[in-house]
Amino acid sequence: MAPYSLLVTRLQKALGVRQYHVASVLCQRAKVAMSHFEPNEYIRYDLLEKNIDIVRKRLNRPLTLSEKIVYGHLDDPAKQEIERGKTYLRLRPDRVAMQDATAQMAMLQFISSGLPKVAVPSTIHCDHLIEAQLGGEKDLRRAKIILENYAYPGVLLIGTDSHTPNGGGLGGICIGVGGADAVDVMAGIPWELKCPKVIGVKLTGSLSGWTSPKDVILKVAGILTVKGGTGAIVEYHGPGVDSISCTGMATICNMGAEIGATTSVFPYNHRMKKYLSKTGREDIAKLADEYKDHLVPDPGCHYDQLIEINLNELKPHINGPFTPDLAHPVAEVGTVAEKEGWPLDIRVGLIGSCTNSSYEDMGRSAAVAKQALAHGLKCKSQFTITPGSEQIRATIERDGYAQILREVGGIVLANACGPCIGQWDRKDIKKGEKNTIVTSYNRNFTGRNDANPETHAFVTSPEIVTALAIAGTLKFNPETDFLTGKDGKKFKLEAPDADELPRAEFDPGQDTYQHPPKDSSGQRVDVSPTSQRLQLLEPFDKWDGKDLEDLQILIKVKGKCTTDHISAAGPWLKFRGHLDNISNNLLIGAINVENGKANSVRNAVTQEFGPVPDTARYYKKHGIRWVVIGDENYGEGSSREHAALEPRHLGGRAIITKSFARIHETNLKKQGLLPLTFADPADYNKIHPVDKLTIQGLKDFAPGKPLKCIIKHPNGTQETILLNHTFNETQIEWFRAGSALNRMKELQQQ
Repeated sequence: MAPYSLLVTRLQKALGVRQYHVASVLCQRAKVAMSHFEPNEYIRYDLLEKNIDIVRKRLNRPLTLSEKIVYGHLDDPAKQEIERGKTYLRLRPDRVAMQDATAQMAMLQFISSGLPKVAVPSTIHCDHLIEAQLGGEKDLRRAKIILENYAYPGVLLIGTDSHTPNGGGLGGICIGVGGADAVDVMAGIPWELKCPKVIGVKLTGSLSGWTSPKDVILKVAGILTVKGGTGAIVEYHGPGVDSISCTGMATICNMGAEIGATTSVFPYNHRMKKYLSKTGREDIAKLADEYKDHLVPDPGCHYDQLIEINLNELKPHINGPFTPDLAHPVAEVGTVAEKEGWPLDIRVGLIGSCTNSSYEDMGRSAAVAKQALAHGLKCKSQFTITPGSEQIRATIERDGYAQILREVGGIVLANACGPCIGQWDRKDIKKGEKNTIVTSYNRNFTGRNDANPETHAFVTSPEIVTALAIAGTLKFNPETDFLTGKDGKKFKLEAPDADELPRAEFDPGQDTYQHPPKDSSGQRVDVSPTSQRLQLLEPFDKWDGKDLEDLQILIKVKGKCTTDHISAAGPWLKFRGHLDNISNNLLIGAINVENGKANSVRNAVTQEFGPVPDTARYYKKHGIRWVVIGDENYGEGSSREHAALEPRHLGGRAIITKSFARIHETNLKKQGLLPLTFADPADYNKIHPVDKLTIQGLKDFAPGKPLKCIIKHPNGTQETILLNHTFNETQIEWFRAGSALNRMKELQQQ
């Protein structure tokens, strides 16, 4: 951790941040490095312990594991007001992780901040920009990949990907955020998080047979729905935890993003210790053992909500289509599909990506495939495999799993996000063709994987995907149904079994890590003004001090509107570093309530219908400010802040909905937009796409004080409604300054 520059010091003083040289403090008692790539960045369990003791004495009650890690990273544990679901915490994360697609905008914002160097360890992982088409080796010729794991028990890590919570499987609090949040941490500024509630999931019994860790989160998603975890950390505990591998816990935490959870976490145990040792971090495991009491929940701690799941009774699940919380037991999904008219024939089975791509996952899938091969069968469906990392790819190649999966008909793709993020050059169907795919991914929103709105995507475990790809139909239940071998004899697949970790050491594969220069003082970033993929950012305009009068409604959205609907991925990812170009995908997937169509809205001036981005650009060119009206859980899904940057760039001023997903709401605030919610959700029905809106009360904008909205109908009548918000004082300053980045620059100049 490099010494803070004078610029950062001035900024911290202006923000009222306590002054201390973090690096020198770290060196006093540090013994173990966070990672082998950063030998001088140390794990601070002693500081975690000190802060936990301070908070425990203040609160005078047992603490959940989530509270221990979060409160153990408070900037001021002695004075910080703590109330779950109410107060905003100022935290000091240990590190920042970014992925290539979101890192571009995060780094462009950091460049705009004027700061010379990051204040905490920060890494970029290249996984999103690799398109799946031909297979791993050929696909990688078109891209470079860097995949590393920096989680450890007790870490507070923020990442610019909504699936950062994967690290909860190793006992860390790992939270997905937007790039502007990452800039705060990289600048050495305390990071704000609304004090999360804690949902406890008590696991009893033991996993066995076809039931896998994925089924735990599929069941929880069915219980909590896509917004049931909003504003909360999901904390798994109980005797059943010990039956789940470390990578299985990571799978569960990874998909926790789909229930809106801030993050998910498991308590430190022997499974994590085994995984750390196997991945060359035995020193971290030994240190964690010394501080284990701080890496598990206190007996008698209180959860805001408690869910109990008996793993002995849990059955294999498959969720979908079009939403990850529509849960079905595998035994029942075929019947439901027939009733609903969903295609039974499975066109493609896909396993891997960040959710289910561990050595154990690949081994269990290979165990299923091996049984089919023994009876002369191959997959009836197309079958693709995406390893979770270069280390996994190399190890499953060495141990024969990859070859078994190829022999059953699979194609091993690059170790990257691939089809999970829409990076899939799919050739077997035409857009608009109704079809079914099954994946072991985490999301199955409309058009998510292949940009085809008629693709019915279901999510399940890798072994169930493999079995279904072999059978070729949703009506197949591997627990009870038989297959017919090449010899005409019927046989039933046995429940798969595989090693949790390789018996030999992991094969690290290619070393793709790029070390930063020892002296970066002479480094500079030059961006060509003619580049179509990168564009330096210009500051957004400040609030003019007036109420927002006569806002035009760009679109009134009908139903689910995820960040995929707001800012599509897939082929658009190449423009993630060019705000103006990527703004051409603004809300092209959202359904317009006026005509039931996507990417078709009325231009209020010309009265012609046209694409959403074109209409927004027309309004911006003519000085017409606009607003979006949304439904429930607006902005769920990915952490991509482009979904907030684009409406701001094209002239948007407010987004008014029934409710927001956590990350998106924060991203909108960071960019100077007003995320507002109807005080009465029924008021959504009072607004029509042809109305104009005036938002009043901004001169007296204050935490907890609703704003007034005047709805002006074309016939001259008006209605008044109230709009709620969750802004605190600091966030109101972001709005007044035009963005959080603008506010940061203002403070630098004080």
